Amino acid sequence: MKNIAVIGAGTMGNGIAHVFAQNNYKVNLIDVSKEALQNGIKTISKNLDRLISKEKITPKIKTQTLDNIKTYTSIKEGINICDLVIEAATENEAIKLKIFKQLDQDAPIDTILATNTSSISITKIASATNRPDKVIGMHFMNPVPMMKLVEIINGFNTSSEVTKTIMNLSKKINKVPVEVNDYPGFVANRILMPMLNEAIETLYNGVAGVSEIDTVMKLGMAHPMGPLQLADFIGLDICLSILNVLYDGFKNPKYAPCPLLVNMVQAGKLGIKSGEGFYDYSETRKAETVSQRFQ
Repeated sequence: MKNIAVIGAGTMGNGIAHVFAQNNYKVNLIDVSKEALQNGIKTISKNLDRLISKEKITPKIKTQTLDNIKTYTSIKEGINICDLVIEAATENEAIKLKIFKQLDQDAPIDTILATNTSSISITKIASATNRPDKVIGMHFMNPVPMMKLVEIINGFNTSSEVTKTIMNLSKKINKVPVEVNDYPGFVANRILMPMLNEAIETLYNGVAGVSEIDTVMKLGMAHPMGPLQLADFIGLDICLSILNVLYDGFKNPKYAPCPLLVNMVQAGKLGIKSGEGFYDYSETRKAETVSQRFQ
């Protein structure tokens, strides 16, 4: 398995492409947007420069890594000789089902189809194909080049051979794979998202402000990042989407998203990606919180 295709050149997609290319796999990075592909390659280049400055890689490795990546705007052209396709498109069920239907039609019959979804059912995604035994979840963590964990999620029909192959492949790219089963949110987000949602509820109820909540969790619980800052980093729209998947999947009110989160997403306050969430990420970088709105 040496030829990998990655669908989506955004934050997760370019990170996945980076890791495979740096480990000497041939990677086809695919996106419908040429601009997204250009930005993805620029991000990979900058991240490689950062590794060079820290003396973790040499300039030669950077050159080799970038040489291992080709870009495509056509899925059909980009996957025609690949052993593994990893979908890293936006966290939207309808979009993923459409992509997997096309992947099933255009990819070689033995190609394994993986999804980087953080919450959507692998079994449902696999149902869009005629090869459900070859569909599996590979949930990388952000930022992909730095984070060791990969959740390997088995769908209802995923074969044990495919699981073994993907577990071994993950180790070859210096990741730590953890095998889990297909339930809403899997393990990482089933535990993480209710915590983030509770932090937002705490703010919503006026218990404390943004910086105070984050400080308690960083200093009291040894978290490297406070929950509200982490929610901004993930994207509040993504948090809302995952919580809705959990709520719909379990029908348990404990997973219902906080009204404040819903309102912020509707207002376009999505975190770092939009320039403002629970913190202000404008050019001044003042890290001003929005606590005063809820006092």
